Amino acid sequence: MSDDERFGGEPYFAERPHARPDRRELRFLYRGDLLSFVVDSGVFASQRLDPGTALLIENMIVRPTDRVLDVGCGWGPVGVAAARSAPNGAVVLTDVNRRAARLAEENLVRNRARNGSVRVGPGFEPVAGLTFDLVATNPPFRAGRATVLAMLGEVPDHLTARGRLLLVGKGSQGILYYQRWLAEHWAPGVRVLARGSGYRVLEAPAPGTAPSGREPAAEGVKNRRSLGGRPREAGDASGARRRKRAPATGTVIATG
Repeated sequence: MSDDERFGGEPYFAERPHARPDRRELRFLYRGDLLSFVVDSGVFASQRLDPGTALLIENMIVRPTDRVLDVGCGWGPVGVAAARSAPNGAVVLTDVNRRAARLAEENLVRNRARNGSVRVGPGFEPVAGLTFDLVATNPPFRAGRATVLAMLGEVPDHLTARGRLLLVGKGSQGILYYQRWLAEHWAPGVRVLARGSGYRVLEAPAPGTAPSGREPAAEGVKNRRSLGGRPREAGDASGARRRKRAPATGTVIATG
């Protein structure tokens, strides 16, 4: 499903979607484990794991003790994967869509991610006063540039001193604009971790933090498009490609 799809005229970021329920099960492999999810209509990516989110999960490095925030979690694939990677840490998933939040809560339980919790509300409102080692998001681009920029402007207040933001988007969603905005406003060390299917995963360090070299990637997730394809190239804050290629991670296989 495209992020541009609407449900009976209402966007997927509506607080209380009115779309007729249509629950189904989706599964994908993550670090050798088969994760199982319940999805439903009225939420983002209700038919499949979208390629942008898959690319984000594939390139998301989470340390065992990390505190992670998944903003706009939808049915929870990013948050669940992060919780499985940080057994001694904690993961908070937030979404303004109440149906999505209920699904995310159910999916944490289905995948035995006991270190994860879900909070309902817009943006960073549900986690006021809290800081995290990693903030990950596939933001609601359809809500408009002002909404996305307001969200990005709040990120530094919720990062630890060595924290970082992971953001995924594609060209038609203005990801190059947001990459430049981050570089100009608070994250001169922003870089492209991965490209695929028109999407970019950006990493932005906390303000005042010098970017370090990328850690060796643990086995994570890929969608089928990445199997057998060219390695994805890293980039700098301007969006220009560099010769150095990002290391491959693991494999995402969506099983339906």
